[in-house]
Amino acid sequence: MTLIETLAQWCATPPAFSPRARQLACDAIADTLGCMVAGSDDFSTRAVLQAWPEQPRTRSLDALFNATAAHAIDYDDNFAPGMSHASAVLVPALLAVAQQCDGAQLIRAYLIGLQAQAFVGESIGYQHYTAGWHGTSTVGCIGSAAGVAALLGMDAAGIARALSIAVSLASGVKRQFGTPLKPFHAGMAARNAVDAALLAQTGMQGRADIIECAQGFAELYAGKLSVSALPGENEHVIERIGVMPKKHPCCGSTHRILDAIADLQQRQTLSLDDIESVHCQVGIANWRNLAYTQPQDEMQARFSMQYCVAMMLEKGALSVTDFTAQSVRAQTDNVLMASIIMSPWTAEQEAESRDLPHILTLRFKDGREVVHSRRHARGAHDEPFSAAEREAKFHDCCADLPNAGNIYQQLMQLEQQHDLGFMRELMV
Repeated sequence: MTLIETLAQWCATPPAFSPRARQLACDAIADTLGCMVAGSDDFSTRAVLQAWPEQPRTRSLDALFNATAAHAIDYDDNFAPGMSHASAVLVPALLAVAQQCDGAQLIRAYLIGLQAQAFVGESIGYQHYTAGWHGTSTVGCIGSAAGVAALLGMDAAGIARALSIAVSLASGVKRQFGTPLKPFHAGMAARNAVDAALLAQTGMQGRADIIECAQGFAELYAGKLSVSALPGENEHVIERIGVMPKKHPCCGSTHRILDAIADLQQRQTLSLDDIESVHCQVGIANWRNLAYTQPQDEMQARFSMQYCVAMMLEKGALSVTDFTAQSVRAQTDNVLMASIIMSPWTAEQEAESRDLPHILTLRFKDGREVVHSRRHARGAHDEPFSAAEREAKFHDCCADLPNAGNIYQQLMQLEQQHDLGFMRELMV
């Protein structure tokens, strides 16, 4: 069988998901909905709403609007196997077609779509992402199409058609990072995932070998093809690797350095007046993602190591309110930002190991030097958030939502919810 046929067969008849996998899916869905609320008034979200002001709200447009909002402030989760912000695409795409579904069905479809993103991402390899493709809008689109098709009750043949169609809709380049178009990538991917599934329902079809064939997805999109395994009795990818919710509302490429600062701040008092310079050693892809040394607006600030580090050193924590136009203007003359240097590992070093740490070096005016490294950010599989941290993040995102506490408790019991209508308050 082709890669698409193999994946579609699994998606149509997946093994029973463990209670642990279902609870982790519930956590990820709640996290995404919080991010959706926080991003609902961002420029990117308002722009897509203004672009289609008089159009009737179709399922595809619902997916577009809500996924753009979910990714708007870059607070949504990361997913290493898919090289994607998996949930920002997947959750809004599923919700767009979930009108008659209950919580258990939504969770099941989420786990199918997430595993599909992992399968596609691991099959084409990390080279796809480092070449400049935005995995959120390429891998995310394809994998989410499988989840949507499964939620619509399609069989293996139908899911395979949806996957093939989604390959032709996959697009999005990383050089748009730091612009309002990046959140639109997630919206575009969710809309395309829904369109691919709906089109597949009509019998529309493409090549079943479109991922691995000559001039197919892997070859054209800088992939290095390998065969990824699908779980049988083994753990689902959400248990084995997990999705990584974000501790900080900014690009994930900053997070290991920010967490290293937080580690040091817990051990000792760091005075800004004592710091002479800051050096951040990061991966090549991370270095490329963070293109703005002196950000001019809040979107650029989310992709500026200098801004994020300066704010973290000053405040000890980052919140949604730290990434506003007013906050960015207030940092314009911050002399500390000029002393924050970032450099990447070399290609040769990365070729030897994909698990290189990010290293923070603080140099003080009295000659002292403090070095601290991190291989993973907070929220990763080996350092998960506590229940209190997850809830605190939701409330940070939903600070203006009067009923946030009650809604969060319903989300934590999502599998028992027979009516998903309570989620409408969180949607764009």
